[in-house]
Amino acid sequence: MSPTRARPRRLRPAALFLACIALIASSRPEPVIVAPARVISFPVTVEGLGTARANEAVEIRAKISERVTAVDFEEGHFVDAGTVLVELDSTRALADVAAARARLVESESQLRRADQLREAQSLAQAEYDARLAQRASDRAALAVAESVLADTQVRAPFEGRVGLRRVSIGSLVGPDVVITTLDDTDPIKVDFDVPETDLARLSRGEPISVHSAAWPEETFRGEVASVDTRVDPVSRTVTARGVLPNREGRLRPGMFLTVTLLREDVRTLVVPEQAIVPDQSRQFVFVVDGEGRVERREVRTGRRRPGLVEVVSGLDPGERVVVEGTQRARPGAVVEIVEEQAIADDGGGG
Repeated sequence: MSPTRARPRRLRPAALFLACIALIASSRPEPVIVAPARVISFPVTVEGLGTARANEAVEIRAKISERVTAVDFEEGHFVDAGTVLVELDSTRALADVAAARARLVESESQLRRADQLREAQSLAQAEYDARLAQRASDRAALAVAESVLADTQVRAPFEGRVGLRRVSIGSLVGPDVVITTLDDTDPIKVDFDVPETDLARLSRGEPISVHSAAWPEETFRGEVASVDTRVDPVSRTVTARGVLPNREGRLRPGMFLTVTLLREDVRTLVVPEQAIVPDQSRQFVFVVDGEGRVERREVRTGRRRPGLVEVVSGLDPGERVVVEGTQRARPGAVVEIVEEQAIADDGGGG
């Protein structure tokens, strides 16, 4: 007896209909919404914390050791360059000048007499040269004595504002004693640190705005004057120096300041934020070509602002990226573009 063959199982009409519907649905392109990558105005904002520094700053000290006879400045007042700040006892210096001047008069007299004897051929050349050298030595000695006399008046080396007085009349001062301080604070400097990743955005002349906790309602404006040539290997930051007007003297050396650098002339390539698909530490977008086919492409992103992301590399202007439907998009698959969104160039801050 021959074995019975199993007949092929036929699908019922209802099941067959459902299978056909599923097959048609699976082959239908997935609907997505795209947006073209666009180059727009994307201002650069860099913030850093800084410290105010005087444009010029010095500790006022005497060059010689002598007692104070007069104090000619008031604490906190503005002084011009060359203003006498402190007078020292000049008795000894005056005497030294008088003695040096007398020696010079004597040597010049001796030299004139030597000139007469030389014309009469009654003086050896060596003797004449000795008297000539003596006069030069006495002139130098007088210059030194006059310099010491000038040092009995301690003057401001530049215009600025003097600090607290640290000596009194009768005090013995010298090169090791600080009499007061002198600061030129208009303009004033601010040194601030920024991450090394922003180094390419720092350049001389870039505008900055500065805020201080002492004047919370006021914004001080200036510009970048210079950028340090070295990056701190520990903090990975670079120090920049800004300069800003300070006519009213509100900013003082040592103040803690917040510095913001803004470049408004920067244009860069951006895509909508929802187009970025992160995968661990990498970033991807789904690019749709002219035939509706999807390509998964890695990109390098930069700055962000609400709704937009800067694309540094991996994408060209005009290429369309999926902004809605990224979960359904598959590399190599064909999708149906149901809407194309536009990116507005509103010049907003970043």
